[in-house]
Amino acid sequence: MLRWLIGGGREPQGLAEKSPVQTIGEEQTQNPYTELLVLKAHHDIVRFLVQLDDYRFASAGDDGIVVVWNAQTGEKLLELSGHTQKITAITTFPSLEACEEKNQLILTASADRTVIVWNCDTGRQVQKVSYFQSTVKCLTVLQRLDVWLSGGNDLCVWNRKFDLLCKTSHLSDTGISALIEIPKNCVVAAVGKELIIFRLVAPTEGSLEWNILEVKRLLEHQDNILSLANVNDWRFVTGSHVGELIIWDIMDWTVQACERNFWDPSPQLDTQQEIKLCQKPNDISIHHFTWDEENVFAAVGRGLYVYNLQMKRVIACQKTAHDSSVLHLAKLPNRQLISCSEDGSVRIWELREKQQLAAEPVPTVFFNMWGFGRVNKQASQPVKKQQENATSCLLELIGDLIGHSSSVEMFLYFEDHGLVTCSADHLIILWKNGERESGLRSLKLFQKLEENGDLYLAA
Repeated sequence: MLRWLIGGGREPQGLAEKSPVQTIGEEQTQNPYTELLVLKAHHDIVRFLVQLDDYRFASAGDDGIVVVWNAQTGEKLLELSGHTQKITAITTFPSLEACEEKNQLILTASADRTVIVWNCDTGRQVQKVSYFQSTVKCLTVLQRLDVWLSGGNDLCVWNRKFDLLCKTSHLSDTGISALIEIPKNCVVAAVGKELIIFRLVAPTEGSLEWNILEVKRLLEHQDNILSLANVNDWRFVTGSHVGELIIWDIMDWTVQACERNFWDPSPQLDTQQEIKLCQKPNDISIHHFTWDEENVFAAVGRGLYVYNLQMKRVIACQKTAHDSSVLHLAKLPNRQLISCSEDGSVRIWELREKQQLAAEPVPTVFFNMWGFGRVNKQASQPVKKQQENATSCLLELIGDLIGHSSSVEMFLYFEDHGLVTCSADHLIILWKNGERESGLRSLKLFQKLEENGDLYLAA
């Protein structure tokens, strides 16, 4: 483990000349993360981070091991070895509230077609399930029903004792890429271009067995779905490889809003031609979402887009927030946003309000509501006029964290302990609030002097 002290992110030499991406100098007065710890334990790409409690997190990746860390000190607490191939999914399995023994469990799935349940307090392997027919790509815990789901070429439901309760038939060779829980004992599974709604049927007096029923297939996307997330109690959101963003009603699964215009097509072409003529599909692929009570934040290609749920439109965007695709983003307090990218950078943004000028209206091509087609010019005029007079926002770069030498896969935010990032360079970096850490060190020094009596002697 290495420890470095820095005074803010340093702009890579030549970046400003070669890239249209907004840059920031060394004087990053609003960036609190001026100190970092470099953590070494993995020997391949680190793809996953999961928070265990207020001070611990676990990392996992292509080397097949899971490492438990102390987020405050950077100390390696446990190393969990059991998989023979890369880890493809990880999640926590909290203990029941009524359970006296509060064991923190981790579920990990691997390309070796196994799922292992770990006790992350002891490092002990609790259970290993090894009769999967395909690689499990996602894991979801339904806390209320006290079951967990594994998604691969089929969907399986398991109880806490790791008994297989029920499963679907073979769904697709591509498999389930994402799963979320929705009301009425239902889950949404992303399978290629489709969203499939499944309902879990718990045992009753008439039937002692669990069952899982396919309720509906939603076929609005025209390319593979890359991201799926719950926004609140009323909506969930999906994003696809070709930049289709759809907001769904969580109760009746109807479309509330849709945006298909992150590219700049010719108005004479139909939708299929528009997609084919898109120069770089990765530039509009929607890899990740985050949200708060007001907005959905979308990672679209190299850019960041802020969609306001009440206004039903995009209120801010940075089309080139990074040099490569944005892989992960998170909303922080104080209207701040953090994003990380394949280019190895981690950037902090602040969402600021501005008075929209008539000369720079918010484009009406963003989020055409209640339909999938392009609105005609006449119908769009009232909307455009309203948007010109509305208050819009800016995403302003306030911090650039330079530390990784390769793609930053994701990160975790700890309110008290800083930011944790993982990367294809095999490293984990724990970014610390320099001012806070300096204060803590001074406090410890005074406490030590007081214990030794040196403080009174100096006085």
